Amino acid sequence: MHDKQLPLVSVAIITYNQKEFLRECIESVLEQDYPTFEIIVADDASTDGTQDMLREYYRKYPSKFVLRLAEKNLGITANSNQAHFACKGKYIAWMGGDDLMLPGKLSQQTNHMETHPDCAICYHDLEIFESQSQQKTGLFSYIARPRSGSIKTLLRYGCFIGACSAMIRSSCAPKEGFDLRVPIASDWLYYVRTVQGGGSVHYLPFILGKYRRHAANVTKKHLGQRIEGSSLQDHFISSGILLSEFPEFEREVRTRISDLLYSSREFSESGKRKEYVFSALKMRFNLLNIARCLLFVLRIRR
Repeated sequence: MHDKQLPLVSVAIITYNQKEFLRECIESVLEQDYPTFEIIVADDASTDGTQDMLREYYRKYPSKFVLRLAEKNLGITANSNQAHFACKGKYIAWMGGDDLMLPGKLSQQTNHMETHPDCAICYHDLEIFESQSQQKTGLFSYIARPRSGSIKTLLRYGCFIGACSAMIRSSCAPKEGFDLRVPIASDWLYYVRTVQGGGSVHYLPFILGKYRRHAANVTKKHLGQRIEGSSLQDHFISSGILLSEFPEFEREVRTRISDLLYSSREFSESGKRKEYVFSALKMRFNLLNIARCLLFVLRIRR
């Protein structure tokens, strides 16, 4: 197929003070064998020289780069919208500024989207590696079971999509972008709204990217010993929004809230763990939660 016939892909990179990793991220995009792409970089007012480096890239590749350089810190969700609204491609490939593409990522995902017009979101497996040692520590599919399906699947199982693996069909993406009511982990709500028109989520069983683990990861900073202000709390916020927007899927959303409540026991004071476990059962009375409660009771009696 001639290059001019290939659909434009917008690679949307979200970054903040990641200069040491961002260059490697950008180079992994530039080395892709898919020629028709633009790189949108939204920098959230970095103070480490990131913006100067990005201007150098723009001078070198003016037709490839679109820069959104914030003058003051906006926060993760608002900065993501800076990229979202700048994308012009038929498809949007989302990337964190510290993550990497592997060869063939854009061509394989774009080909899948082109041959599956029902697909609104396409994602793949990721290799997880430790930044300092460069050692592989596992696969994303070990952490989150890969799933394909409809809006019901996303509502029931939450955000099982590795953010830097997602390719979105722009025509399906929410026109309002990311919801500013969810300050950190707004991607789940974004994905649900992407498929609300009837599109589906497809999983490609290939490792086409690398997810970097390091001390400054958002997940490490915000998913600590407190629920307040964490990405976990953002999923509770998203659940409430989704319950109000999709009452026809109450069963799926309540099941997801139940799972979130059960997970919260790990990040709460010991005196509150019982409340979270039994709240999960009240939210969704099923065999799984009954078993969880019984197991919890047996453990605390030992």
